[in-house]
Amino acid sequence: MSEEYDELGPIDYLIVEFPGNRMTGEGMPLLIDLVDRGVIRILDLTFVRKDLDGTVIGLEIADFDGDGALDLAVFEGSSSGLLDEGDINEASKALEPGNSAGIVVYENLWAAPLAAALRRGGARLVASGRIPYTDVVAALDAAELRG
Repeated sequence: MSEEYDELGPIDYLIVEFPGNRMTGEGMPLLIDLVDRGVIRILDLTFVRKDLDGTVIGLEIADFDGDGALDLAVFEGSSSGLLDEGDINEASKALEPGNSAGIVVYENLWAAPLAAALRRGGARLVASGRIPYTDVVAALDAAELRG
């Protein structure tokens, strides 16, 4: 591994589906805030639409909230090369026809110092995952009922 990458934090991706192609842009200021505060770094960001016939079309960064300004202009050109056409096609399989999605690849800058220290010590990541929101809520509700 090249020494220039020794300080990288964990890299994650999200595919966020927007039913009925309703992208309001409500979450965009929060995403920008995470970047501005150095919590994450956007490596790739793209938007796609899956037509009713299953055709997948790339979407341009747009004015989601209708105020006349490009809501994601700050991310225009975000392309590290990690997210390619094959990845986009694979991600689109998770979408229902008639919906759109945002696909984002990001570095967890907050975890970079820990990850670098662990790598220097010879540690290696052997598993990673995410607990779905609905599972967390169900577990918390069940614990409250038992409590």
